[in-house]
Amino acid sequence: MALELYLDLYSQPCRSVYIFAKKNNIPFDFKKITLFDGEQYGEEFGKITLIRKVPALRDQDFCLGESIAILQYLAEKFKTPDFWYPADLQQRARVNEYLSWQHSGIRPHGSRVFWLRLMIPKALGVDVPKEKMDAAIEDLNCSLKLIEEKFIQDRLFIAGDHISLADLVAIVEIMQPVGAGVDVFDGRPRLSAWRDRVQAAIGKELFDDAHQTILGAQKSVKLMDDSKLPLFKPKILKRFL
Repeated sequence: MALELYLDLYSQPCRSVYIFAKKNNIPFDFKKITLFDGEQYGEEFGKITLIRKVPALRDQDFCLGESIAILQYLAEKFKTPDFWYPADLQQRARVNEYLSWQHSGIRPHGSRVFWLRLMIPKALGVDVPKEKMDAAIEDLNCSLKLIEEKFIQDRLFIAGDHISLADLVAIVEIMQPVGAGVDVFDGRPRLSAWRDRVQAAIGKELFDDAHQTILGAQKSVKLMDDSKLPLFKPKILKRFL
């Protein structure tokens, strides 16, 4: 049985796992889970992970959730090039520092802007108060500034001269609000230059392939199944508003 990856490329963590596996020629079966249809709550997916979140991995009888754990598992099992998750103690610590920070440091803010700017008003039909949107943008801007000044600084990449898991996880999060029409790179030349280096290291074709779903979100949101979205409405509004 081939390794299976359960993914929805609307999800930032799923894109990081997808890019990493593709870039490193790791063979896998793509098992699409459509989050907006609630497929993560299905009986079959529950057998893969009781966390009921994507990404998830099944490697024969071994199942694993959480994107960072999956990335580290793939890096070690398939012995990917050292720069992804360096053996050098301090370089690995630099990668781990970012991976530990990003869960609360950037993901909530990028996700909030995506939902407040696009999904809640366009898919759920609920007006977002201006003060909520302004506060979300301010939080996102603070996180982006920290990424520039703390994690990138004057280095080519977060851990030094080569791309690593830290850069991969960072770029997919930063691209999430872009999918809602927010140009996070405008007026940030350091962040823009880093993005270009990350894109070049991944390869433009693969980068574009992984992000076509999120970058097309403003069009595809109009085609979503309105009969299923209301099931998520109370939970989403409670979380983001």
